[in-house]
Amino acid sequence: MPTSEPGFQGRIGRTVAESTPWWPPAHTPPAGSPNVLVIVFDDVGFADFGCYGSEISTPNIDRLAASGLRYNNFHTTAICSSSRACLMTGRNHHAVGMGMVANWDTGFPGYRGHVAKSAGMLSEILQSAGYATFAAGKWHLTPLDQTTAAGPYDQWPLQRGFDRFHGVFVGGSEWAPEYLIRDNHRVETPRTPGYHFSADIVDQAIGCIRDHVSAWPEKPYFQYLCFHACHSPLHAPREYIERYRGKFDAGWDACRESRLARQIDLGIAPRGTRLAPRNPGVRAWTEMSPGEQRLCARLQESFAGMLEHADAQVGRLMEWLDRIGQRDNTLIVLLSDNGGTMEGGDLGAANWHRKQNRLPDLELEAALAGIDDIGGPHSYPVYPAGWGQASNTPLKRYKSQTHGGGVRDPLIISWPARITDRGGIRGQFHHLVDVLPTVLEATGAGAPQRIKGVEQQPIDGRSMLYSFAAAGQPTVKRRQYFEMFGHRGMWSDGWKAVTYHERGTDFEKDQWELYHLDEDFSECEDLAARQPQKLRELITQWWEEAEKYDVLPLDDRSMERYNVPKPRPITTRSRFVYYPGAYLPTEGMPNLRNASYAITVHVAREGEGVLVGCGDRTIGFALYVLDGRLVHDYNCAGEHFVVRSDSRLPRGASTLRLDFKRTTGSEALATLYIDGSQAGAGLLPRTLRTSLHSVGLSIGWNAGEAVSPDYAAPFAYSGAIDKVVFDIGEFLPP
Repeated sequence: MPTSEPGFQGRIGRTVAESTPWWPPAHTPPAGSPNVLVIVFDDVGFADFGCYGSEISTPNIDRLAASGLRYNNFHTTAICSSSRACLMTGRNHHAVGMGMVANWDTGFPGYRGHVAKSAGMLSEILQSAGYATFAAGKWHLTPLDQTTAAGPYDQWPLQRGFDRFHGVFVGGSEWAPEYLIRDNHRVETPRTPGYHFSADIVDQAIGCIRDHVSAWPEKPYFQYLCFHACHSPLHAPREYIERYRGKFDAGWDACRESRLARQIDLGIAPRGTRLAPRNPGVRAWTEMSPGEQRLCARLQESFAGMLEHADAQVGRLMEWLDRIGQRDNTLIVLLSDNGGTMEGGDLGAANWHRKQNRLPDLELEAALAGIDDIGGPHSYPVYPAGWGQASNTPLKRYKSQTHGGGVRDPLIISWPARITDRGGIRGQFHHLVDVLPTVLEATGAGAPQRIKGVEQQPIDGRSMLYSFAAAGQPTVKRRQYFEMFGHRGMWSDGWKAVTYHERGTDFEKDQWELYHLDEDFSECEDLAARQPQKLRELITQWWEEAEKYDVLPLDDRSMERYNVPKPRPITTRSRFVYYPGAYLPTEGMPNLRNASYAITVHVAREGEGVLVGCGDRTIGFALYVLDGRLVHDYNCAGEHFVVRSDSRLPRGASTLRLDFKRTTGSEALATLYIDGSQAGAGLLPRTLRTSLHSVGLSIGWNAGEAVSPDYAAPFAYSGAIDKVVFDIGEFLPP
């Protein structure tokens, strides 16, 4: 008898006695399939873990390395979203549309700012193979203008193969994350004393694993855990930072020398490895004044405290796996997405937003006066470039660049049930694209030809599983290209051609260098003049790979990509109407950069509190009512320009308005109106031109840390708001 169920293999008669039942086979992995745990650190360089030569205490990561393998020839893309795209798909970043970060779509295939559906993620493959799949932490693979409650949701974690997700789309404050997402919706950041994002995501990972193994212990799981540590802001509990008081007073030059010595002793760097010359723009530590040294050392103390605190969270997760007997048969992959950064410049900053907005640095005396706030919720610290180079010891250059400092990063793999060479070091050249095929081989999960009806593009990576038992076996890879912001590199059979691109210059005039990496670990001996044929060969290979993987057109723009005229209906209107309780993430709200605008608040009942909040204590603005007066606090990366109304608000309903009129590229006039009458005005001598806020737009409360010292967040409006209207006027050049 026919049935509407496709593929039914039983028999249906008129009665159950005349029928044969049939159940579709359960789609589960073979018995004994390993669990998979992938842990990603952010902006942690080659030399930052203790087991890679650092003086920073990372005992739990070191124990993980002692139970498995450390790789000293492992490579990334040099920046966050691109590295995550390679890791999760096994394909090169441009080939899947993530040539840069998920913030931008420049209109070209390699730079869409999202991962193509033809590049199935590890989560999608393992989910279809019968794994439970969980993610916690920093995602940064969804276009940021698609992260509002309006979606679309097809690039959110749950739509890319995860059963559960808890984290953020992009980083920010560790004390009060910008936009905390659970599964497919926003949740309020806990305002409990001592909350920290690193601890929160490990709590969530433990919770997901606990609930899963309690219900179905035979079913393996994939846990993807992405710390925001140690990306700026360098936020850490005070007790962790204080453990490093004075530990970096000798400076970055001495730090690099001692780290290299330990790396050689550990076998992480070959004997004879030279320390790369100090990067351009980095002063010798001895050339800095005592005050400058004190500030720079304190910023590195905050970085070290943040890393040790994150290591403690890794330890809690490992203890949990031991407790439930899941440790031995869990394949653990721990890595960093790129090298240490140069974003802090000469002296770093207690508030990185000032550098982002090209505001003048605080006078040294003022910076030192607030030194004890560094690492706390009222700071947004980034370390100086000199510590970024120490992070990348013994290598050249930094994050976002294609020399070793940007792309050679730590990788630890632990799988006690399979890896017998405990504490071993592996020197085979590998890249992030090789992680997915390694996991697929280890789990026996095949790479499907189609996922959700979409034909899949070839996987570019090669499995590293062979290296688990073979320390000396040659690498199975033959070539790997690199590109970021116009910086380029090509590795082939132990040789590397690489060029640093000066932004805004002719790409054809870039000076290519040539290194024999098999004999020159730190890229110290440029062989370009002596081996011109080899250099030409590698440059030719680079262009071949660039055409193959959608690297072209070369693009060295950075913040200018925000102004690329991509159709974005969610943010390109001239009028926006919001209702109380609404929250808009950073890239889902009106573009107020370099714009004149008016904010009109229709109040149904008087009260006190925040009418419109945008930002946190480090940057942004707030429009609020305090002591019966309308107030606009423009937090210019720590400088507060405040306008208060001359008169009090009337009782009952009223119409309140802020007119924000840019007079030049850096100045603006803020005027307050109550029921159509001017109630106050003030000239803002400096304004934010590049990054307006670190937390999105909240209507009726302050979503993050308080923008203004006048109140404590959330300072929800106690009256009643009918609606809030944004009218966007002219834009001035940045």
